[in-house]
Amino acid sequence: MTAIAFRALACALTASLLASCATVSPESRLRAGLVEAGLSPRMAGCMAERMVDRLSLAQLRRLQSLASLRKSHMGEMSVDRFLYKVRALEDPEIFLVTSKAAINCAL
Repeated sequence: MTAIAFRALACALTASLLASCATVSPESRLRAGLVEAGLSPRMAGCMAERMVDRLSLAQLRRLQSLASLRKSHMGEMSVDRFLYKVRALEDPEIFLVTSKAAINCAL
């Protein structure tokens, strides 16, 4: 392998590694959405860690719709009010996973 070919390979590998680091993980997207919905950053981080592996991508997308709630309300949303909104999604699994995460993180 020539020095030029080796250098090109190294640059391509570095670029692909940087690109993979630039993508946002589902957990960080969920955490950001929970904060945007009005939960405290500490509660959102704790809940996201517990929820991300227990919900499908489709269910996580449904939860994203709750992020628009805060735009009409200023300040932090209480956990019970947030769970009320989650229940309105009418998905028992989302509600179960979210409420368990909220209980565990509140303790």
